[in-house]
Parts: sequence; C-alpha cells; structure tokens
Amino acid sequence: MADPYEELLKKAYANITEIGDNSERFHIPDAKVYLEGKTTVIENFTDIASYIRREPDQLMKALVGELGTAGKIEGTRAVFNGKFDETMITSAIKKYVEDYVICSECGRPDTRLVKDGRVLLLRCDACGGHRPVRKRRARTEEATNQLEEGSEMDVTIGSISRRGDGVVKIGKYIMYVSKAKPGQTVKVRITRVSGSIVFTERV
Repeated sequence: MADPYEELLKKAYANITEIGDNSERFHIPDAKVYLEGKTTVIENFTDIASYIRREPDQLMKALVGELGTAGKIEGTRAVFNGKFDETMITSAIKKYVEDYVICSECGRPDTRLVKDGRVLLLRCDACGGHRPVRKRRARTEEATNQLEEGSEMDVTIGSISRRGDGVVKIGKYIMYVSKAKPGQTVKVRITRVSGSIVFTERV
C-alpha cells in the first residue's frame, strides 16, 4: 500500500510541473507593425489583446499614454499618430504586460483587473495574490521634464518642416532637428528653448 504522504508529494510535484509548463507557453504574439502615411499601425492589435485577456480599449489607453501620442482602434487594428518603429511598439506592449498582466507573486499571466474603491488591482487566479496596478507616467511627461538647455535625449522624428528640418512634438513643445528624416531615431543636445520651440544639435 502506497504511503499517503508520498502520494501527496507526487500530486504536489505534478501541479508544480504543470504550472511551469503553462508559464513557458505564454508568448505574446509579435506585433505586426507598419507605417501608413504619418501614422503607425498594429495590424494584429485585437489578437494581442485577446491573447493577454485584456479589453482592447484598456490596452489602447495604456499604449497611447506610454507612447505619448493619440490613437484609435479600427476594427482589428490600432492606429497611432506619428511614426514608431517595431521596437518601440514591442517595448510599450511588454511594459503593459508587466504592469497589467503578469502576477508579481508567481509570475503567471492568469490574472484579472478588479476595482477596489478607486484602486485598480491585479488579482491572480492561480495563486490568489493581488497588488495595486503600477501606473507609469506618459512618455511625453517624462520627456518634457528633460527639456533643459544642455540636456541630451533620444527622439524619433515625426515630420519635416518647410526648411527641411526634422520635427518632433513633445507635449506642448516643438523640437527641430537638422538633417533628420521621419521615423528616424537620433540623439540630440538641446541648445536653446524659446517658449514652446526647442532648438537642438545632433550628438
């Protein structure tokens, strides 16, 4: 007759193995990103939202804040104002998953968002853990705090001015970058700030 204690150990080990296997199978679909005029499109946006089990509107709101731009959902795709490369989009989605999906206790994605008064909580169905959702500051807010003469930063060119300079919009500010093309990410040093106009030089 089998030892009841050994049977319990076997069941516990089986459960632990199953959890590990499920965790390893959690791979976010690669975002299918392309430029469309002056906008950036995630072609499989709703597929990504469905896979991580989050409402598309909630995911969209977080990505817009992280990218510091405006956007909208069109059918199964998401459209953002401005030009962002695949790396930037993937990074924004990864940050969302870290904050709004993955349990910080067991590392599993089997979670849901619940409201406790005014606090948004991430509750895990796998281990029962819960925590307040960490909200990140918008990228534009962080960047605006860096707009001081002499400071250096990486920026992505959104458009071209009539004079042929690259143009970057950061909050209420308009930054000009010489010899830059739309979609190009460059490092610049701020040489002068005049009202809402920011002048730079390439580093």
